[in-house]
Amino acid sequence: MNVPLWMWFAVIGFILLMLAIDLVAHRRAHIISVREAAAWSAVWVLFGVAFGGLVWFLYGAEFGQQYFAGYLIEKSLAVDNVFVWAIIFTFFAVPREYQHRVLFFGVLGALVFRGLFIAAGSAIIAGAGWVLYLFAAFLLFTGYRMLRQRDEHIDPGKSRALKLFRRHVPMTDAFHGQRFLIRKGGVLLATPLLAVLVLVEVTDIIFAVDSIPAIFAVTDEVFLVFTANAFAILGLRAMYFLLADLIHRFVYLKAGLALVLIWVGIKMALKIDVYYIPTPVSLAVITAILGISIGASLIATRRTGPQQPPVPAEPPFRNATPEELDALEPLWPRSSSKEELPPAEKSLQ
Repeated sequence: MNVPLWMWFAVIGFILLMLAIDLVAHRRAHIISVREAAAWSAVWVLFGVAFGGLVWFLYGAEFGQQYFAGYLIEKSLAVDNVFVWAIIFTFFAVPREYQHRVLFFGVLGALVFRGLFIAAGSAIIAGAGWVLYLFAAFLLFTGYRMLRQRDEHIDPGKSRALKLFRRHVPMTDAFHGQRFLIRKGGVLLATPLLAVLVLVEVTDIIFAVDSIPAIFAVTDEVFLVFTANAFAILGLRAMYFLLADLIHRFVYLKAGLALVLIWVGIKMALKIDVYYIPTPVSLAVITAILGISIGASLIATRRTGPQQPPVPAEPPFRNATPEELDALEPLWPRSSSKEELPPAEKSLQ
């Protein structure tokens, strides 16, 4: 697959443009409604599918199917990410109107880290093809572990990343609107929103360790790996606000995701020296597994009412009072020229 350099720049430029539009559209803190989330989800899915159609048209059915298989894997694994975000936001009692800002920068960081992981993975595979056996074994082990632990969930309060952050970064105990940093008493402090952002980034890096090898099982093309990841990740924020209140209904989805990882692990192991499973077959199997797990989940929970992730008896952070917000100092204070002069010279001004 020969991808010219200008196409790489065009795709990256389009992604940055859409991120800028999204940031401007949500520059004011507000609660994202289900209707707004559905509209944005439709936009991101449309872009992802349209790009796959473009790949199909320019490079043929095989590469188009590889893109869609990778996109479907990344999109489905992202649902598990959404559930973890819901747990984090609920545990730390992050106001809903501030959650989009955290997820925006979280997704931006995810694009950067995944780009680095993809570049590193591609270089490793090109230099040592046998590493694919390790990837395959890792996917099989991860799928098995996910099946065993499908009913277990993370406990944000025990996060090592959060403990390290609070130990080494001066931090206030209250949310100050959408601010990640504040200045108080001349000291620069992180807000709990920055701590939550760090935790979101760390969890995405952990998820990337599973998803990047998985997508390499269905395509060796770096361009397809990157674009499938990017277009799947770009819709994560809207997907969160669309599914956060319904995530409890996907009771069999984690088992389905585990089976997908096991399937792509088998596919990767076989394709090295034994047999290359055709992409249409692989795509059909992944679609069937996800469709059955989602359908079975919705049927089993059709009478289940709205539920929220477990909430701690006492949230670890609070909201700043209006008086505290009014007393905030400029984040980056500018020293005037007079303040830099000696007292005698100031009097002459």
